[in-house]
Amino acid sequence: MKVLAVTACPVGIAHTYMAAENLQKAGQEMGIDIKVETQGSIGVENELTEKDIAEADGIIIAADKEVSKERFAGKKVIVTGVQEGIRKPKELIEKLQSGDVPVYGPELKSIEDVKGKRKQKENPIYKHLMNGVSYMVPFIVVGGLLIALALTIGGEQTPGGIVIPEDSIWKQIESLGGTAFMFMIPILAGFIAVSIADRPGLVPGMIGGYIAANGSFYGSEAGAGFIGGIIAGFLAGYIALAIKKVKVPKAVQPVMPIIFIPIISSVIVGLLFIFVIGAPVAQVFEGLTTWLAGMQGASSILLAVILGAMIAVDMGGPFNKVAFLFGASMIAEGNYGIMGPIAVAICIPPIGMGLATMLNKRKYAQNEREAGKASFTMGFFGITEGAIPFAAQDPLRVIPSIIVGSAVGSVIAMLGNVGDKVAHGGPIVAVLGAVDNVVFFFIAAIVGILVTAFMVNFLKKDVAVETAGGHVQEGASFAEVAATTEETVEEPVKGEISKLVDITDESLIDTELSGSTRDDVIDELIEKFDAAGILDSKQVFKQAILDREGESSTGLGMNIAIPHGKSNAVNRPAVAFGIKRDGVDWNSLDGTEAKLIFMIAVPENSAGNEHLKILQMLSRKLMDEEFRKKLLKTKTKQQAYQLLEEIE
Repeated sequence: MKVLAVTACPVGIAHTYMAAENLQKAGQEMGIDIKVETQGSIGVENELTEKDIAEADGIIIAADKEVSKERFAGKKVIVTGVQEGIRKPKELIEKLQSGDVPVYGPELKSIEDVKGKRKQKENPIYKHLMNGVSYMVPFIVVGGLLIALALTIGGEQTPGGIVIPEDSIWKQIESLGGTAFMFMIPILAGFIAVSIADRPGLVPGMIGGYIAANGSFYGSEAGAGFIGGIIAGFLAGYIALAIKKVKVPKAVQPVMPIIFIPIISSVIVGLLFIFVIGAPVAQVFEGLTTWLAGMQGASSILLAVILGAMIAVDMGGPFNKVAFLFGASMIAEGNYGIMGPIAVAICIPPIGMGLATMLNKRKYAQNEREAGKASFTMGFFGITEGAIPFAAQDPLRVIPSIIVGSAVGSVIAMLGNVGDKVAHGGPIVAVLGAVDNVVFFFIAAIVGILVTAFMVNFLKKDVAVETAGGHVQEGASFAEVAATTEETVEEPVKGEISKLVDITDESLIDTELSGSTRDDVIDELIEKFDAAGILDSKQVFKQAILDREGESSTGLGMNIAIPHGKSNAVNRPAVAFGIKRDGVDWNSLDGTEAKLIFMIAVPENSAGNEHLKILQMLSRKLMDEEFRKKLLKTKTKQQAYQLLEEIE
């Protein structure tokens, strides 16, 4: 007999390893082949493989925190507390031997499980980076909007820039925003490291991120910015991971993740940044400042290109700050013509990315579209950091786009003799009257913003299927959705069906489905097909639908279900549509109930996989949140049909 076990406790130190040790001893004494995975504070160790699980006769989960069980679907699983693993390991194994243990179900298939176990592995670097970005974004949004609010209401124009009086409450609001920004890079680095090394990576990651952001450690006014934070996060994560793998006595293991790993990792990362990475960075940026000072006059256009690119390339990081401080120093010398192009370039990355999310929603997930709204607002107030979430997530497309847009805007501002008398940027300085040649300021900004928005949308692809958890992100095509439901499309299929309304009509629409279960709803929609003469046999077609549901649920999440079947009982391709306003359980991938149900009927021998053509046709519109909301609000068949006319 082969037994697997998982042990875990909330703190992840003593009890996790005590339960594992006792289960292993009990298994050895009983002549049982046992393997135990521990989910402690040091992370997952002795991880159970797919081969282990396939060969196992049963699984024991002894844990006082949530442990994912989906991978054990179809296996006999005991779920109990960690104390039972410590005190009663033999009894747990004996219970598995007796066979009196339920099989875990239902069997939920993820993207990795379907169509011959086809695997779509997520790039680990991207995964770690996105973990850091997801925690960083709220700090950017909160910090940026608080500073913008304080500048708008409490700011006053002075020869030295837009200033908030020290005795004003808005100064405190600005400080709160600045505090959020201060946490931004340490949080990014910390949670990149956590993704790599689990909790032991958090402290060295955050310390490394803080050192990267604070150039005083290595003689730089600007610091290493968010790029330095990314470097620190990966450095801390992999150093902590390497230390985790060092074999130590069992007596030391419990304190490794809370004492030794964080301390050793923090020292290594900190010293590397201070003495190896940071000092050269500081020297590079000091040299840049000197070089820029020599480029005025005849080289003004080239200078504008360079300044615009530097402002955009790291969005508040060291390149940005060198360019900004150079422009500010020119103001002190009475030269406002350098700060003018910089003031334009500052607003282009955040506003350009915000506009891009509005112009082509299907290229951005919902969280990116929400970030786009905040980014747009931050750009108005000259907060370039609003573009960081987009750049961190897709640097190869976003960074070139914002660099080109900012460079174009900066050159137009230089040619238009735009000047800026205060050390700040964005439309707010023009509104407050600090800009010379305001018309050219806005022309330059608008052109640069449009260049960025159109360029990034040209380069970006539609949002794809998320492979890590079997969920479908908004904007994914149903050719990709089909891949998650055991059907594949090598490339978009072209056919005679060009619009959804080519294969549906008002008689196939029901805006008030009454069924209380999935099968009831299936019956209602099949009745629509039968009444329209599309089916030869309701029973045969229903079996085709249920067989398909038996393979994996067609509940795709976001309140959408698309049951479909190919059958000889179908006379011609057709789609029936129904609305179940209070929802029905469809075993959806994301747990949401199905409210918008599209049923596809296709003849068994239809050429070119007609049902996949229809799935592709549905994709873009159904992934549009606003379109789904409109569909749910329809009250009549006529209203629903008018909306379905948009699907092509």
